[in-house]
Amino acid sequence: MHSQKIYQVDAFADSIFAGNPAAVCVLDQWLPEETMQAIAMENNLAETAFLVKESPGYHIRWFTPEIEVALCGHATLAAAFVLFEYYGFQEDIIPFYSEKSGPLPVEKGTDGLLTLD
Repeated sequence: MHSQKIYQVDAFADSIFAGNPAAVCVLDQWLPEETMQAIAMENNLAETAFLVKESPGYHIRWFTPEIEVALCGHATLAAAFVLFEYYGFQEDIIPFYSEKSGPLPVEKGTDGLLTLD
């Protein structure tokens, strides 16, 4: 049996059950597209972000329960939160990249707030 850790993050909120929820899956390597779509369908959230470490940053993709989408801001911010909080990312900026949207840097301010440029 294969297991995949999934984080659910409430973007734009400072408490649980508020804001805009997104799921985040940090992968060692890409799963088949059908598998990522099935995970997103089972999560049943607006978007699920999947990311793989690719120097110098992270390649990111987003799936709704029905399709892959070209961009999702709140799921990108949720992915950054997971990397900062649970994976010990130490730099101030996480350089995300999407084949469909290009570079998507997320910066952590001195106040701890995340911004997507």
